[in-house]
Parts: sequence; structure tokens; C-alpha cells
Amino acid sequence: MKWYPFKEVVSDVTSRFNKIKASDYKTEGQFKIIDQGKDAIAGYTDDKSLVNAELPPIIVFGDHTRVIKYEDTPIALGADGTKALKVNSRLANTLYVYYFLRSVKLKEAGYSRHFKFLKEIQIPIPQRNDEPNLNDQIRIAHLLSKVEGLIAQRKQHLQQLDDLLKSVFLEMFGDPVRNEKGWSTRPFSQAGKFTSGGTPSKSRDDFWSGDYPWVSPKDMKVAKILDSEDHISEKVFDETSLKRIAPGHLLIVVRGMILAHSFPIAINMVDVAINQDMKAIELKEDLRVIYVLHCLNSLKRQILKLITTAGHGTKKFDSDAMEKLFIPVPPPELQDNFLVIADKIEGTKSRYQQSLTDVENLYGALSQKAFKGELDLSRVPLKTITANLDAQQEDQTVTATATVRNQQQAIDLPDVENMLEALATIEGRQRLVQHWLEAYVAQLKGSAFSVNDFLGAAQVRMAELHPENGFELGISEYEQLKNWVFNQIEKGKLKLTRNIVVVNEKRQFGNQVILRARKSR
Repeated sequence: MKWYPFKEVVSDVTSRFNKIKASDYKTEGQFKIIDQGKDAIAGYTDDKSLVNAELPPIIVFGDHTRVIKYEDTPIALGADGTKALKVNSRLANTLYVYYFLRSVKLKEAGYSRHFKFLKEIQIPIPQRNDEPNLNDQIRIAHLLSKVEGLIAQRKQHLQQLDDLLKSVFLEMFGDPVRNEKGWSTRPFSQAGKFTSGGTPSKSRDDFWSGDYPWVSPKDMKVAKILDSEDHISEKVFDETSLKRIAPGHLLIVVRGMILAHSFPIAINMVDVAINQDMKAIELKEDLRVIYVLHCLNSLKRQILKLITTAGHGTKKFDSDAMEKLFIPVPPPELQDNFLVIADKIEGTKSRYQQSLTDVENLYGALSQKAFKGELDLSRVPLKTITANLDAQQEDQTVTATATVRNQQQAIDLPDVENMLEALATIEGRQRLVQHWLEAYVAQLKGSAFSVNDFLGAAQVRMAELHPENGFELGISEYEQLKNWVFNQIEKGKLKLTRNIVVVNEKRQFGNQVILRARKSR
């Protein structure tokens, strides 16, 4: 791996575009408009003079936003802070450089310009015989592209589950705004008992030295609160008027600039305290917290209209607004039926979310190792990749794999008979995983056993075996791995130990638990 200055690999070709103003974007047209916003496509245009068809593939960089995009078809470029970057094809593959740039953590400079920071970086280029190895770059780019596709798939599944739950809610209760099912209604101010929060004195270090969750609006990004960014000590409840909030309360934000565009709602699943910009609601007996959560989500547009402005421009959702917001009150037994369905969907979502986390961790591990030159690319069939590129079959997965190295040693997952047939069933995949686990442990020879490294190697090995079907490790394989590890510990083939740290020039055990293969005698 050789590191090259940014300017040797990438050129700024923004001046070769006639930029288009946002006011001229169309909702449909012949050519895409790409700008520095988060949306993949900002708009469309039919004006050919705005399109440079000779440049693709290019990388689009948001000078203000730091958003990075890859484009391999003719596009128009949006104005205001959008940079078009061309990669030197003699040195690097554009898609490879795109993935590397996405791995770079640029300095945050607000709405200032960030391209000046990007120009300071260096880009790692795989080498062969002291020359840039474009083939390995293509292999790396398509491996990361495949894993990125899995991430997008997981996110799509989660969104589909959210949409399903919304659909079930509307089918059972109707639209809360129109209340076409004629349920009795109640002002939100009378939905239950409201408890206000507070902020302990910042001058009291002993107030902020505990581990009791103290929830503020910045924690209200999820529907279920299990912890918080800030914590307080138990002493706060003895010396101040701050209240403990038992699990199962509805938490809302009632003050702050966040109310200008959003109305965060959540349910605390553990004991918490809340800050002064929030309220906790213990609902009345005929209201179920899951029902009210989804009801308020359906009423958000109406709620935002009721939010008023206090001093210094601060937004608030006060008691007057709560009096004007009416919520339908369906029969409790119907709300209970919805709770059963919601729990089942949430359980499925939890599994998908864990799977998403695992794949994102895999992407991060592969990305880090790829740009350090630590991926074994020997089994990646380049002909298949280039054939797919020539055919422009972007929707097909590419036969690409890389074995993640563990302490500079590749994980070799050997072939077995009827491997393709084994992939077709859960039982077959479990037999394959079992075979690979035993082979992996045999290779360790006393070194650390890494669950993430094994799962990453197994996932990309499956991609190599059958790229068209996109087989993935699922919940059953994760459970199998967990049970197998415990079994190996009982048999004495794996052992739990701790890391060694040096304190005052003395070696001693640290706090990190390590799973290690026992050396065979």
C-alpha cells in the first residue's frame, strides 16, 4: 500500500459544469441533478447544456455538508457548494476512491467550506510490483459495495415494518385527525398525570457522579428509552424536587427549538429522571401507552400547528395547546389487541436492527482493513466483476469476497461437499457454519477467537459461493454460534481470559475479556 497526496489522485473539475440553481430544479426530466444535499437526487432537468457527458464516473462532494456521492452517468450539478471530482484513472479506480473518502472523518466546520480539509488528506493505493494495482482496487470497491447493499436492504426492511405498524394502526382505529370511526375524544391535557422535570445544579459534582439515567431532548431520537447520554446520582432525589419516573410513562418534549420542526415522543423502559424541557405522563386506565404513542405520531402535523413561540424565540407546547389537541379514546380491549400486534412487529424489528448493526460493524471492519492493505483478495474473481461492469448490471451482486485477516493471518474457510445445496436451507447453512467454526479454531493455535472476524469471513465466503442469491447469516446462525461457543468452553477447547496491561511497570490483568483457543498438545 502506498499513500498518495490527494491532488495527485483527484482533480477538481467543477468548472467544467454549468451549475443549476435550486429554483430551476424540476420534479422530472431527462437528466438527474446532483447537489450537496443528503438526497441521492436533488431534481431533474432537460437542459443538455448543463450536462457534461465526458466526465463520468465522478465523485460529488458537498463543500458545506461533507456529503459524498458517486455518479457514473451524465448529470447536472447543483449550485452552491457542490464540487465535482475526477479521479486519475492511471492511479486509482473512482469507486475505490469514493469508498475511501467516505471512511475519512473530516473536521467539522459548520456551514463553512470543507474542501480545504479534504485536499490535505492522503489516499492509500494498493501496489503490485511498485505500480498501482487497479484490479485490487476494483475488488475492494465491489466488496464494500455488496456489504453496503446489505445495509440498505436491512434499513428498507425496518422501514417496511414501520409502515406495516402504521397501516395496522389506521385500520384498527382510523385517522385520529378525522376520527371517522366516531370514538369518544379527550383533550390531551386530560390524558393522565403530568410530571415535570428539572436540571440538578451543575455546580454540584456529586449530583453528576452517578449512573441514574437523566433524559433530555437529545435522547429522544428513539421510541423506547433504555438509557441516556447524561446520568445523575441517587443523591439528587433526596436533596431536590426532581422526581423518579417509573417505566411505562409517555415522555414528550414541551419546550425548545426542536419543536420548530419535530415533536419527539418516547416510552421509558427503565427508571429515569427528565430535564425541565420535558414532561412524563402516567396515562389514565383507559389509555394504553403504545396506542397513545402512535396516536400522537399520527397527529404530529396538527401538534406542530399548536406549538407557540415564547421569549427569545423558544418554541413551547404548553397547557393551552394540550387543551386544543383532542385524542380519540377507543375501547381498551381494542388498544390491547393493537399492543399484541405491535409487540410482535417490534420483536421482528429488534432482530432486523441487530442484523443491521452486525452488517454495519462488518462494513466498518472490512473498510478499515481494506485501506490498510489487510484483506486477502486472492480468491476474488476479477473477470466476473469486470463482466458485470461491462454489462452495466448494477442490480446484481458481484462475485467478490475477501477473507478478513486475524492478527495478519487469513481465516481460511474450506470447501465441503455440496456447498451450494447446503446454502439453500437453514439446516444446511448451520452445518456449513459448524464446519467453518471448527476449521477456524484449528487455525488459531492459541490466538484470540474473534466472533466479528469469523462472521465477516463467513458472510463474504457465502457471497463468493452464490452471489446471485445474496445468502446472509441470520438469527438462527447467530444463536448457533453463541451455543457453539459455550459448548466449546465447557469442553475446554476455548477459554476465557483477560487482557494484560502494564501498571507501574508491572503486568496485571485488565478489564477486557478475551476468548482464546487452547493450544493443542
